[in-house]
Amino acid sequence: MNTTEKISIGWQKQPNKLNIQGTIEKAIEQITGEEVELIASGRTDKGVHSLGQVANFKTNSNIPIEKFAIAINSNLKKSILIKSAEEVDSNFHSRLSCKRKTYRYIINNSKLGTAIYRNLETHIPIKLDIEKMKQAIKYFEGEHDFKAFKASGTSSKNSVRTIYKAEIIEKEKDKIWIELTGNGFLYNMVRIIAGTLVEVGLGNIEQNQIPKIIEEGKRENAGKTLPPQGLYLVKVEYE
Repeated sequence: MNTTEKISIGWQKQPNKLNIQGTIEKAIEQITGEEVELIASGRTDKGVHSLGQVANFKTNSNIPIEKFAIAINSNLKKSILIKSAEEVDSNFHSRLSCKRKTYRYIINNSKLGTAIYRNLETHIPIKLDIEKMKQAIKYFEGEHDFKAFKASGTSSKNSVRTIYKAEIIEKEKDKIWIELTGNGFLYNMVRIIAGTLVEVGLGNIEQNQIPKIIEEGKRENAGKTLPPQGLYLVKVEYE
């Protein structure tokens, strides 16, 4: 099941708190009469958006698969949308079967920012040196220990990840996209990489310092963790 959400709440189900997982599970129960447990490709924190979250569940429902997305959407908030649904093999697991993910971080680099999209991007009013950022981001490609780019208290002991593609994309009206495709990401890793690239764009970190920051593995050497509102899970791939 492929979902999209632009909403200020997190994915993971929590008692007595509004969340995406619980909201979708309730909508499925309303149309199937079954209590299901959604398994997602990964959690999105409060404020983070998803254009291509994937989640799986088991059901004995006789609803035709081509009508499942429409049926679930009829019971969902307008801020959550099921884009498609398909039958998968019984051993499919949205998280464990995942081969790569793509995340996007959106920066509004105009002087005044915007009121309408304030919860969909991060506003940085100081002009960034995009060319230096483009040079810096390429150092993240490949297999590295990203210990310097994970939040303190992260449960994952292994911080080695592979970034297949890393790029800066200039969009219209002073928009900057930071896009990363990798085999996995540590907690806050994309937001910290984005914060580090902003420091490069501001001239506070030289682009050729990135390999040393990666090698030394010290969180204090990397940039700030940028706000969640600019982060999007764009795509999850399984082949």
